[in-house]
Amino acid sequence: MAFLAETDALIIDLRRNGGGSPEMVAYLCSYLFDEPVHLNDLYFRPANETRQFWTSPVPGKSYVGREVYVLTSPRTGSAAEEFAYNLKNLKRATIVGEVTWGGANPGDMVRLGDHFRAFVPTGRAINPVSKTNWEGWACNPTSQCQPRTRCGWSRSS
Repeated sequence: MAFLAETDALIIDLRRNGGGSPEMVAYLCSYLFDEPVHLNDLYFRPANETRQFWTSPVPGKSYVGREVYVLTSPRTGSAAEEFAYNLKNLKRATIVGEVTWGGANPGDMVRLGDHFRAFVPTGRAINPVSKTNWEGWACNPTSQCQPRTRCGWSRSS
């Protein structure tokens, strides 16, 4: 993150990001805050346990006091959606683009037969601000626009 330390604003493009891990979301979000912030919880039904995800101290400078923009599309999913959803609910970023795909809940593939499998949710994400998540309805952008068009917003100097 050192190469971003002196920039005026940050644009994070998640338009073709299908996800990752909640640990990486917490790590990346940690650079955008200078104090501990509760980002998300994951509740797992099989174990009846909830795991919390918080920002934590990171090496180098935090990226605070500057604007952050996150670009989204229908191909933004899972942990990438969580990243955008967290920052939107914490009012830390402006989300620009299209509605994301709407996949929030963790689960597993279950064999239904010789040639069929299904994804079965085994838990749910719970945002500490909204008390819900983006499953099935997605993360809606702050400023909605289609690809390859001007979005009608600009960063003021």
